[in-house]
Amino acid sequence: MSPRDDVQTLRAAAGVPRLGEDGEGSVQVHQDEAMKIEGAKVFSVYGKGGIGKSTTSSNLSAAFSMLGHRVLQIGCDPKHDSTFTLTGRLQPTVIDILKEVDFHAEELRPEDFVTTGWNGVQCVEAGGPPAGTGCGGYVVGQTVKLLKQHHMLEETDIVIFDVLGDVVCGGFAAPLQHADRAVIVTANDFDSIYAMNRIIAAVQAKARNYNVRLAGCIANRSKDTDEVDRYCREVGFRRIAHMPDIDAIRRSRLKKKTLFEMPDEEDIVLARAEYVRLAETLYRGTEPLAPAPMEDRDIFELLGFD
Repeated sequence: MSPRDDVQTLRAAAGVPRLGEDGEGSVQVHQDEAMKIEGAKVFSVYGKGGIGKSTTSSNLSAAFSMLGHRVLQIGCDPKHDSTFTLTGRLQPTVIDILKEVDFHAEELRPEDFVTTGWNGVQCVEAGGPPAGTGCGGYVVGQTVKLLKQHHMLEETDIVIFDVLGDVVCGGFAAPLQHADRAVIVTANDFDSIYAMNRIIAAVQAKARNYNVRLAGCIANRSKDTDEVDRYCREVGFRRIAHMPDIDAIRRSRLKKKTLFEMPDEEDIVLARAEYVRLAETLYRGTEPLAPAPMEDRDIFELLGFD
């Protein structure tokens, strides 16, 4: 029996949840079945820092709501700015609110940590520990636990986790324990695609233990998609949407609004239609993708310049 098997046996005897391989060199406890999100379609949105994940998540939530679905968006970043275009303000985080009641969650009401945003989208900011301390995975777990305790997930059709970009710890993995599909936001440039390649590798590792599968990527803030499409062909991935680089998206964030609240200018109407089409695609269900991420040297040779 290997040392790892010994650990598993000891943990089982002690009633501790079984450990699972969670990527090379790491071990992670499997999710408590009581914390499983049931009845809703769950999506996790990933991408490099600053690529537009929160803008994408909020407009996608708005699009789902326009299709008549009950939507909950969970921001997973200490900056707690995932949902402000839906609510018009920065809302307090779950962690901040729990601190105020000395972590006695039974003292909280749903309205203490859930804000109703545009068109009825329910918005939660999980927050996170201060930089250099703690783990975002704990914060996500506590947020889901709180939502379940207050029955906030029982009448929800869609849950979107907006995950902070530059993280490799359990904060990255925690939403994948709940998600049906992971979506990656990228752009038509080397750095974004390079980051996407590494995210694909990480999600594939988590998929060994979780039910999550990759849905595809969104080319965001990009006039063209040729580099994204070339990469996708190479690894067996798929682009499922294209959001062009239009100034209206920048202006909408300055105005603290989603595109669905902006004037009916031509580029805005086209961008809205693309978000609705993406929402319809995701709701119908996407084929689970299993791309083969490239080695760092190979992706440099594919997309790099002499």
